[in-house]
This record gives sequence, C-alpha cells and structure tokens, in this order.
Amino acid sequence: MLENLVFSLNATMPVFLVMVLGYLLREIGWLTVPTIGAINKLVFQVFLPALLVMDLVKQDFAAIWDGTFVLFCLVATLLSILIATGISWMNPNREDRGEMIQAAYRSAAATLGIAYMTNIYNNAAMVSLMIIGSVPIYNIAAVLILTITSPENKKETKKSAVIRRSMINTAKNPIILGILVGLFWSVAGLPKPPIVMKTITYLGNVASPLALIGLGASFHFTDVKEKLVPVCAAVFSKLVLLCAVFLPVAVLLGFREEKLVAALIMLGSATTSSSFVMAQNMGHKGTITSCAVMISTLLSSFTLTIWLFLLKTLGYV
Repeated sequence: MLENLVFSLNATMPVFLVMVLGYLLREIGWLTVPTIGAINKLVFQVFLPALLVMDLVKQDFAAIWDGTFVLFCLVATLLSILIATGISWMNPNREDRGEMIQAAYRSAAATLGIAYMTNIYNNAAMVSLMIIGSVPIYNIAAVLILTITSPENKKETKKSAVIRRSMINTAKNPIILGILVGLFWSVAGLPKPPIVMKTITYLGNVASPLALIGLGASFHFTDVKEKLVPVCAAVFSKLVLLCAVFLPVAVLLGFREEKLVAALIMLGSATTSSSFVMAQNMGHKGTITSCAVMISTLLSSFTLTIWLFLLKTLGYV
C-alpha cells in the first residue's frame, strides 16, 4: 500500500512543485507578465510540438496505434461535454453557463498530460493518441458553446466570422500539427539524421518543465465569492465526476498502464489555461474560467494522486 502511494506521489508532486516554483518566481519579480506570455507562447508553438514529434518519430506507429483507444477518447469527450452541459443547467444565471461548461470538461491534456506521462513512463506517445481523440473536439465544442452562450448581443454574421476564424485556428493548432508531422515521419519511415534528431530532442526536453513554470506563473488569486458555486461545480466535474464515470469503462475496455493513465489525464487533469483566453475573447467575463483553472490546477495534484493510487492498488497501472 505504501509503495503504491509513493508511486503516485512521485508521479504528481514534481509536476505540482514545478508549478509552485513558477508562481513564486513571478511573485518575487523574476518573471514579468511579458516574460510569462513569451514563455507560454514558446511552449505552445515550439517546445510541445517538438516533444510530440520526438516521441512519435521514435515509435513504431503501426505498433502503438489503437483505434479503440482513440475512439474511446473521442466518445468520452463528447459525453463529457453533454454531462458538463447538464450540470450548467442547474445554474439559474444563463450568462455563466458557457464558462461553466468549458471549465467542466476542457482539460490541459497537452501541457499536463505530456508532463505526467514523461514523468511516469518517460514517453508521451499515448498522450498523442489521446490528443487526436480529444483536443479537436475540445476546441470545436468550446467555440460553439461560448458563441451560443455569449452575453454580448452580437450579430449572427459576426458570430459566424468568429466561428470560422476559430475553426481555422484549430486546424493550425501547433499541437495538432506537431502530431501530424510526427505521425507522417514515423509511418513514412523517413530518415532520422542525427543532427535533426538531437535538435528536436533538445527542444522537446525543454517542453515539460518550462510549460509547468509558465502555468504556475500565470496564476492570479482572485475574489471567487460571487461565483463560488458554479466554480466548485465545474471543478468537481473536471476532477472527480468524469473520472468516476469513464475510468471504469476504460478498464472494462482493457486499457492498462500508459493508455489508462493517458485516459485519466484526459478526464481528470486541470482545466486548461487557454480556456480563459478564449472565454474573454468571445464576450465572457472570464471570472468562472480563471477561478476554475486556478483551483483545478491546485487540487488536481492531489486528486490525480488519489486516482493513480487507486489504479495502482487495483493493479491497472
């Protein structure tokens, strides 16, 4: 039992502590707002895609591909959105529902997922399959939900333009592009020149620690009294409810080890920080989203430890 607890803590606490370091660096003034923005941009557009390319190129893609797992991630994501929508209807304030829905289902699957998987298994290949099944749905659904529930009374043509632009941005997402490049390189069996591979490896190795520092440095403690109930509902859904519903299904489907942990990260990791930017840019206040990101990221270090401990004790990971 103690061994399983140590395994779980070793998997989650380093991630949490690096985020705390990022927060402290900002508090003492070593990281400024422009610097944090530059770090997050570099991680998203350069380092994370490089890490995904690195992991996929090293894999025999034909061997790691699992259509059932990708389909599970896709279906679980769609059903998670429906569950989050149902929870949001318990909130009488309609203007809050869009933010609630997004905060309740949209995980930091790329940033935290890669960090956790590389920490546990030293490989993020299964995260790539999970991202293929979930992240495009995350983004498309968020655009539609936030547009429909926007408190601003925008013209339909303007909403259509926002949707169209967001869909294009989703297709240009560096994470998605990194996966596609890595998949093509692996499947096509292209050469792997040492100079190119070492360069990609250097970039990829920077991704996880720098992403966690940037995420921690982005925290801002705000007044949550007015929105405490919807925030708590969204965080409970994100960290507990979705795992309780879908992890047993994943186990019954035979997923173990890396696949099961990747599913856990998809279902139970914190709300992604990019959801706050999207909410604000689409006419929402962003209060619920920012609070959900902050609280879920803080608590996920403990809830993921508990979930991992449970799965490890049961012999599934």
